[in-house]
Amino acid sequence: MIRKPVRALIAAAALAITSAVALPAVASADSFYSYDGSTPLSSYAPGTVLKSRTLTYHVFGFPTPVRATQLLYRTADAQGNATANVTSVVRNPLSNTGKAVSYQSAYDSLDPADAPSRAIAGDVRLGGVLPNAESLLIAPALALGYSVVIPDTEGPSADFAAGPEYGKTTLDSIRAATHASGTGMTESTKIGLLGYSGGAIATGWASAIAGSYAPEVEKNLVGFAEGGVLVDPAHNLKYVSGSPVWSGVIPMALIGVSRSYGIDLKPYASEYGLKVLAELEHASIVNALGRYPGLTWQKLVKPEYANPNSVAPYVDAVNKVNIGSAATPSIPGFIAQAGNGALEGTVSNEPGIGGGDGVMVAGDVRALANQYCGTGNTSIKYTQYDALSHATAVPAWAPAAIAWLGDRFAGKAAPSSCGHIPAGNSLAPEQHTGS
Repeated sequence: MIRKPVRALIAAAALAITSAVALPAVASADSFYSYDGSTPLSSYAPGTVLKSRTLTYHVFGFPTPVRATQLLYRTADAQGNATANVTSVVRNPLSNTGKAVSYQSAYDSLDPADAPSRAIAGDVRLGGVLPNAESLLIAPALALGYSVVIPDTEGPSADFAAGPEYGKTTLDSIRAATHASGTGMTESTKIGLLGYSGGAIATGWASAIAGSYAPEVEKNLVGFAEGGVLVDPAHNLKYVSGSPVWSGVIPMALIGVSRSYGIDLKPYASEYGLKVLAELEHASIVNALGRYPGLTWQKLVKPEYANPNSVAPYVDAVNKVNIGSAATPSIPGFIAQAGNGALEGTVSNEPGIGGGDGVMVAGDVRALANQYCGTGNTSIKYTQYDALSHATAVPAWAPAAIAWLGDRFAGKAAPSSCGHIPAGNSLAPEQHTGS
């Protein structure tokens, strides 16, 4: 039976989604997000809790009976610099089962104020629509008796699409949650990773780097479940190029990745490109989708940089965020991908890339799943929703992912699709061609 706090969270989420547009879009200034200690941040071990607070869990600004503990913790950015980030922990209202789900949000924003912790604390912004709506996915996990950890995966400067950073913030969030008082979690808590789209970036990278970055966390991970997966961003740039809706994600990803790796885009940008980059510098994906129909890389850059691979910093950066070059996870995985991008206006079918769900490339995801199988992890379940698109696949993916994690928590043998996954694309690193 679902307890009253969880039912209230579901009800508040459903009500709020219908009325969110009428709410003010104002984020509060909050000193909790700043590390103000005298000890250098870099001297703390990753995952160290720096501050904590307990507050009411909000959905689109509406308070619920659910309480959340928020932690400011030490982590690192894509370049390895020490940073202070926030995660939110919702202790399950049933009992201490020793099980938790780390839910990685698809908030996809270049503005730190759009992070899920802000929405949970009560801020209401247009960019916070996704993390607020995702309460509908978090509530079932609570109802099943799991605690839920919700990290601000993009870090304190909102480094959108910087996968390695997402992985670190996710793993360090788990470290913090298992060492903080009031979370109900300990170093022996079993944890499942869950995320879709932008949340899959964090889920996948956390799974891939756990063995090298946080082995003490890895030993308690029961599995990862992800859908709508970003694999090789260089392919995605070509796939969404010129599309009516998803082309707006091109400049967003360029801004986020360049920010995370300290790349200056201005020398390469056209006059129009400079305008677009300025408009989206602190934008959420809800601001970008459909805003630049038909946008291409070539419209954003000077003519001499029409070939993306002529820009050396771009090639270096996209190779760093290609998860096909990362390690194979040691834990079981459920990977799902939709394939009917035409439903969202993306009809591209370039050789070597093929189709996808509107923004993610299905052939890349199949290639990644096959790569995992072929490099020692045969506990990979792959599902492709050929009739669905990126957004429409979520209702199919979510219950399947939660059920799959439930079986891993129960100790059941992980199912395998290895040997039955259709071939995918090459995930080889991009090569610099010169201008």
